Amino acid sequence: MPSYTTQDIRNIALVGAGGAGKTTLLEALLHVAGAIAEPGRVDKGTTVSDFDALEKDLLHSLDSAVASFDFRGRHLNVVDTPGLPDFLGRSVSVLPAVETVAVVMDPHAGVEMTTQRLLERAAERGLCRVIVINKIDAEGVDLPALLQQAREAFGKEVLPINLPARGGKGVVDCFFQTSGESSDFSSVADAHTQIIDQVVEVDEALMELYLEQGADLQPEQLHEPFEKALRDGHLIPVCFVSAQTGAGVKELLDVFSRLMPSPLEGNVPPFLKGEGAEAQRVEIAPDPSRHVVAHVFKVTFDPYLGKLAAFRVHQGTVTPSSQLFVGESRKPFKVSHLFQLMGRDRREIDAAIPGDICGVAKVEEVRFGDVLHDSHDEDHFHLRSVRCPSPMFGLAIEVKRRGDEKKLSDALRKIAEEDPCLIVEQNPSTNETVVRGLGEMHLRVVLQRMQSAYNVEVETRPPRIPYRETITAGAEGHHRHKKQTGGAGQFGEVYLRIEPLPRGTGFEFVDAVVGGAIPNQFIPAVEKGVRQVLEGGAIAGYPLSDVRVTLYDGKYHAVDSKEIAFVTAGKKAFVDAVAKARPVILEPVVTIQVKTPASAVGDITGDLSSMRGRVNGTDMLPGGRVLIEGLVPLAEVGNYQSKLKSVTGGEGSYTIEFSHYDPVPPKVQQDLVAAYKPREEED
Repeated sequence: MPSYTTQDIRNIALVGAGGAGKTTLLEALLHVAGAIAEPGRVDKGTTVSDFDALEKDLLHSLDSAVASFDFRGRHLNVVDTPGLPDFLGRSVSVLPAVETVAVVMDPHAGVEMTTQRLLERAAERGLCRVIVINKIDAEGVDLPALLQQAREAFGKEVLPINLPARGGKGVVDCFFQTSGESSDFSSVADAHTQIIDQVVEVDEALMELYLEQGADLQPEQLHEPFEKALRDGHLIPVCFVSAQTGAGVKELLDVFSRLMPSPLEGNVPPFLKGEGAEAQRVEIAPDPSRHVVAHVFKVTFDPYLGKLAAFRVHQGTVTPSSQLFVGESRKPFKVSHLFQLMGRDRREIDAAIPGDICGVAKVEEVRFGDVLHDSHDEDHFHLRSVRCPSPMFGLAIEVKRRGDEKKLSDALRKIAEEDPCLIVEQNPSTNETVVRGLGEMHLRVVLQRMQSAYNVEVETRPPRIPYRETITAGAEGHHRHKKQTGGAGQFGEVYLRIEPLPRGTGFEFVDAVVGGAIPNQFIPAVEKGVRQVLEGGAIAGYPLSDVRVTLYDGKYHAVDSKEIAFVTAGKKAFVDAVAKARPVILEPVVTIQVKTPASAVGDITGDLSSMRGRVNGTDMLPGGRVLIEGLVPLAEVGNYQSKLKSVTGGEGSYTIEFSHYDPVPPKVQQDLVAAYKPREEED
């Protein structure tokens, strides 16, 4: 058994925009805690968390990495995450594994969009949040202005728990003390009073005591309300550090170990039983004696160990002899080897208790998001999924060397299992293999990995835009299928009615046949025919959705009626109805956020308008930069990277995220319909 208890565990995710210094900060934390002899450097490729060859080449984190270490009687699991927008999914996916999210900020960049998104995602999960302002010793930084900017962006809950001192060479505590060393700005006493006032607001009894005694409360009195304020989002503490010089790092470790919640103190993780609207919350308690319940938040493929799954134990105790089920599987697997993680390195342990983050290898059936358990009582348990960004940037790929198709398939399967924001699509109508990610860099890294790790080279081209079809009015359809070939014939006649559903609803099939006009055994065949149209499209070859189909009448023949006849009749009756129901083609619209020098704002907004886009607003950023946000059809974004580079001299950047579907312009619809050549079917 471990030397620590669940009460001693602190699970913390370091998140933030690229360049904020998360990886360097983790090195400093590990060094101060005595877990490593010397802090590694990103530029030299010697850090604990950036151990992949591509990460070393690019000098950026591309995946999350766990570092487990001890500090002053506490056991810390700190997860370093990527900060580049194209790898936001890798950051968001670790949130179910932690109680605390530490958002690292670069004072030169200010409050970036990535920072805002990550704080929002953490709040959605009910996680405790802390802001860590790094690089406090850098030249030209305005820390008071940054603190004010953070308060304006995230609310009055943002309060400093320490302040920089001695020109950024150290920090001074504002929580445990009220006097002593002066700070570079503000007042220690004022900061202490502000944070105490914020904390006592969540505890009426403590508030009365505070008002009555008119003196500072002791830290012991504040512990419980402090935790409650964190859980409720009523307090977002701010810490100041310099990961490069070590200023404030020890103090940050103190904050993590003394003030951040243990698994016993954090908000209860949102475990559910069942699916959809019928899903019910279930109680999971961090009790080592109960049934095991653990959640897989990361999957990687190691060249020596095979598939490695990182998971968080929420309930029960896992040992190397444990027999665990994966989700609803009926056959358990034996854990065999249980690992504690330190970047690339793994240390075998004899037990994992609630709150522990650990790994298990060579379990092929494990997938991202799976729940591991040791009793069939938890067969249908699952953790509420994280809201990952929608992958919209796509490339169609094909192998350069004939015969590599199987290698390509295996490589894509493994890479997609590792990445929650990578989608691999097979388009039967175009015979395209399409990979979709969060941006150009995301897919470039995927292609590099395919070549370096799996020896697969591919050619790429822009894919077809993922248009959709739908209807805007109700209509009826009819088809009579009759075929006689000398022997047994085919006969089936179908009458159906269709009507549009709200956008995003999907598909409903209603059996309203009465009187046995169509025998019950043929009703599924009609639905099968309808679903074939849904998959392959009715007017332009794109998936059709948001429609209700009601089968209300038909005819059959006692001898000649067969399943295939009603599949064909259902399909053609549906196509007949769609043609009368004012069909439209929908195109994906994305939210686009462009960062640009202020001098290029006019050119950027004009360019977005020429792309059928709409600018929704602009915000000033530090350093003479502007953030432009708008909506633009995905079809117009294909070569935007080169456009932006040209307009901004290489200083602009952008991110896109799926927003909604809108009807395409009439001319575009005409062209898409005209280009569609439906495959002739054999009856």
